[in-house]
Amino acid sequence: MTDRDPAAASAPAPAAAPAPAPDPAPAAVAARGPDLRAWAELLRLPALFTVPGDALAGAAAVGARPDSRTLLAVASSLCLYEAGMALNDWADRAEDAVDRPHRPLPSGRVAPNAALAAAGGLTLAGLALASRTGRAPLAVAGALAATVWSYDLVLKHTPAGPAAMAAARGLDLLLGGAAADRGTRKAWPSALTLAGHTLAVTAVSRHETRGGSVRAPLGALATTALLTWSVARATGPEHTGRRRRDGTPRSAVSAEAVLRTGLAAAYAATSARPLLHAALNPSPPLTQRAVGGGIRAMIPLQAALAARAGAPVTALLTAALAPAARRFGRKVSVT
Repeated sequence: MTDRDPAAASAPAPAAAPAPAPDPAPAAVAARGPDLRAWAELLRLPALFTVPGDALAGAAAVGARPDSRTLLAVASSLCLYEAGMALNDWADRAEDAVDRPHRPLPSGRVAPNAALAAAGGLTLAGLALASRTGRAPLAVAGALAATVWSYDLVLKHTPAGPAAMAAARGLDLLLGGAAADRGTRKAWPSALTLAGHTLAVTAVSRHETRGGSVRAPLGALATTALLTWSVARATGPEHTGRRRRDGTPRSAVSAEAVLRTGLAAAYAATSARPLLHAALNPSPPLTQRAVGGGIRAMIPLQAALAARAGAPVTALLTAALAPAARRFGRKVSVT
């Protein structure tokens, strides 16, 4: 027995509705090969310019000049960062289908399995590159990889999410110090500074699709002000009398102070202005702009940390990445 209407049983069956035409996009993509634009969006390629400064600042913090070991640390960082980008979109593909259907996975321009495979392959490549510099860097890279995967798969939407992302960025800086084979103790202050900035930006990013938060950008503004003051002021014997007793001219010390202060100001300007706009009007577009500004602000912050460590050449090399990040950011979003 069924509860169907008897009249419906005797009525003629309605004509079947024509099936919708299949979307030609996936077939077209498969025919012409990988969609490079889609992969650039998936991996957020402009954000890559914010990565080398981590290892460079880490090496500067322990008193090492950039060398082949630093380059291996940079390459490892780039691989692990991009692994996190691919894994992030794979983990968020259902959410993005609602909030950001234009993203590569929900739009069908990149297959989910391809994104997951890329995340796994890039993680292995990053660990292999770190292993070339020794056990200590491999241990740091392993902790970084574990943090990245834990964040994307488990922690992102929990209260521990921002702290996990901050830990990942701090570990990335420590990787540069560990690769220099001088230990990481002296790199911890710089790592904590970068982690603090990352914590603030990640807290803002949790509202980038729906907006509505005034507290997060205001908190990030306060963090920016505190970190700017911390980086700009001279601390430790490397910035005071010992350098002059070692024969460093006063003019050189003054030039380093000017460089450090200028880079700290550039960090503040890059981060604070979009945050202020988002605090005044917490709409999704302005919140996303604030997150993008916070990501780009990592470059002058890394450069200022290198300058504070007494490595002006490294600071200038790092700062030189900012124009490229800004230019490419106009073509592909970093958020």
